[in-house]
Amino acid sequence: MTVNPDYLVLLFTTTSGAIGDQLGSDEKEIVQLVWQVVDLTNKKAGEVNELLVKPDHIELSEECQEVSGLTEEALATSAPLEEAIDELTQRLCAEVDTGAGNTFCFCTDGQLHIRQVLHPEASSKNILLPECFFSFFDLRKEFKQKFPSDGEFKDLDLQIMADHLNVVVDSSSHAFIAHKVQQMSDIVLALISEPESHTFSCPEKVNDKFETGTCKMERVDDNTVIRARGLPWQSSDQDIARFFRGLNIAKGGAALCLNAQGRRNGEALVRFESEEHRDLALQRHKHHMGTRYIEVYKATGEDFLKIAGGTSNEVANFLSRENQIIIRMRGLPFTATAEQVLQFFSPACPVTDGSEGILFVRFPDGRPTGDAFVLFSCEEHAQNALKKHKDILGKRYIELFKSTAAEVQQVLNRYSSAPLISVAPSPILSVVPQPTFVPPTAAVTGVRDCVRLRGLPYDATIQDILVFLGEYTADIKPHGVHMVLNQQGRPSGDAFIQMRSAERAFLAAQRCHKRSMKERYVEVFACSAQEMNIVLMGGTLNRSGLSPPPCKLRRLSPPSYSFHPGTTVLPAGAVLPAGVLPVEPTAIYPSQFLLSPRPLAPTTAFYPANNPLYMNYTAYYPSPPGSPPNISYFPAGHTSSAGSVLSAPPTALIRMQGHAHSHAYNSGVKEILSMVHGYQPGNSDALVTLPSMLSAKQPIGDHTVGGGAYLDLQLL
Repeated sequence: MTVNPDYLVLLFTTTSGAIGDQLGSDEKEIVQLVWQVVDLTNKKAGEVNELLVKPDHIELSEECQEVSGLTEEALATSAPLEEAIDELTQRLCAEVDTGAGNTFCFCTDGQLHIRQVLHPEASSKNILLPECFFSFFDLRKEFKQKFPSDGEFKDLDLQIMADHLNVVVDSSSHAFIAHKVQQMSDIVLALISEPESHTFSCPEKVNDKFETGTCKMERVDDNTVIRARGLPWQSSDQDIARFFRGLNIAKGGAALCLNAQGRRNGEALVRFESEEHRDLALQRHKHHMGTRYIEVYKATGEDFLKIAGGTSNEVANFLSRENQIIIRMRGLPFTATAEQVLQFFSPACPVTDGSEGILFVRFPDGRPTGDAFVLFSCEEHAQNALKKHKDILGKRYIELFKSTAAEVQQVLNRYSSAPLISVAPSPILSVVPQPTFVPPTAAVTGVRDCVRLRGLPYDATIQDILVFLGEYTADIKPHGVHMVLNQQGRPSGDAFIQMRSAERAFLAAQRCHKRSMKERYVEVFACSAQEMNIVLMGGTLNRSGLSPPPCKLRRLSPPSYSFHPGTTVLPAGAVLPAGVLPVEPTAIYPSQFLLSPRPLAPTTAFYPANNPLYMNYTAYYPSPPGSPPNISYFPAGHTSSAGSVLSAPPTALIRMQGHAHSHAYNSGVKEILSMVHGYQPGNSDALVTLPSMLSAKQPIGDHTVGGGAYLDLQLL
């Protein structure tokens, strides 16, 4: 852009924090605006003007007070930023007489005053800046353009430029800030006068809005890309552009990152127009977006292309409509049509170009995924559309989110890419035998008599789940609570519950869905025992369907590999302790087979990685099945010799013998039961399994656990 203004307005800003090269890096507010008008035609300078600005938080740093001479008392009576900008604009228009057709343009010492201070603060306070603040001259660049061989650009400052032009400013009659503005004025007059005769004609441009679009698969300069972390999950590319207001983001240069489940992970890759703007963006590290601070780091062009790049013609055609707002729909019925989507949004929020403005996301074989993207022509229509969040289409509620061009590309790439390993032609249960805690009939028929809890607090216990389910606790099968752990053995936030019937499982899912547990809402879904089994063995269950457990090794085990059947706790001929009630064999379950290594049968053949066979190299581990504390059962054990009472090490057992039949062990030894699986018969004695001999010694040493009740603890 080339302009020839009649006047230059030399602008200098002061914040309540850092000054100099760190101006704006601490996110402090503007407290002072100083300017001077220079007539480029007559080569004359006007008076130095000053406006004080009242910040929202009046707290001046020592550096600011020393340099500017401002006091908190003086700022308390001044006008806020919006009023100060209006007054500044009015006084400038009057001084340069814009009514007569005269034009002016701002000029600053570097980029910080406009890009890092004025625009970010105006954006955070929702102040609409006049058009004159979107272009300015950088005095340092103008000087470097005139004298390209005079030192390094990064070392330039007002004093170096003044010395080179033999400019001397009397500082005795000016305050520090006024002196800086006067120094800028003398440098400008020296540049436009003979013999330099410099012309100010190519101002810097500040983008007033972010341009969406598709990033083509081209090389991206590593020095123009940053990674932003800690974004609110609902933030869009426009929110990112607002956070970096004042800096020019390349077209389609804000790419939100998605996790493996297709949800936003709070990160974004942003591509700027130049390295200079990237460096200014890095200075906004830990600046705030709302109440959250955002971390800003360097990234590479390859990182950006992995997220935002794409060559899909379908996506390119969909995104070819410029300046459209994208809404993502999630959870659509698989039979949903474009006409149904249009009817869902009409009439308050018409979709751009009708059915052409809808992009359904499909698998490579054409099956729908339940996701779609919709275009809207303006912010008003988009906001009306978002008000339909969780409205019903067909028989399902629809989730709506603001989306981006990069997210469209990511989602399409994710679903359209061929899988790394081939899809198993038959269910996993034909390869891996059923665990004994899953009824084989249920797994075969697919009866949805199980409940999945998702989003549990990480410190949730079985007791918390029972309280959460309320009246449906009575419908849980014995040992029917299964907590899912991650690779590190920590809670993953998921759990599966086996119910007595599909009807009760359905009612539990309907009544308990989105109910809160410890200030978190928990999602509740009905599922089948087959689906539960696959997830417990490392597979995934989501809206895309079932995915078998991943095979992470180069070779797959031969088909002769099998699980050893679980053994009962008490073998044939075992002697029960005195007073212990007999237990039905159907209520005794094997120890968690996923947590212990299993030997492979000897073989000399291995199958290649492309063999369509899935085995259990688990990504997630289920915890041993649990039950309500009022149900009597024994823990799983290892194989024991005939005649033995209970299993041998590595586990250790202790007996808790009370003095009163009325003593409640589930409350009296709550601390012990919270760390081990206690199985309590219906008398005053109890057996507790501890993971090792060492962990058994500590509770034995304390005979008064449980509200002062005396317990006789004996190691067996």
